[in-house]
Amino acid sequence: MADCVFCKIINKEIPAEIIYEDNEMIAFKDINPSAPLHYLIVPKEHIQSIMSLENNHGEIISKIIFTAKKVAEKAGLKGYKLVFNVGREGGQIINHLHLHLLGGWTKQSDIDLMPHP
Repeated sequence: MADCVFCKIINKEIPAEIIYEDNEMIAFKDINPSAPLHYLIVPKEHIQSIMSLENNHGEIISKIIFTAKKVAEKAGLKGYKLVFNVGREGGQIINHLHLHLLGGWTKQSDIDLMPHP
């Protein structure tokens, strides 16, 4: 999609700190991190959100999760959060399906302050 910032990153039209890439997925550092380590896991196919998933997208969520696992292992994370923001009311800002991987907290005081659902 021409005006999608994530599609532009995928197409190397704008820079990003890419930490993982294969034929279907890309992962890069968030430019406004909400944690010491904050990565975005993004499918290369433009899908607006979880609400836009169709039956033919059956494997996409598992591929996103397994990519997040690879990124977390590469980063040496022992624990982390995975978050999907779905739709504007759910906090989604970029209309391209993506998963937030947040981690890197080391102080107990920071861990205690993390929101827990």
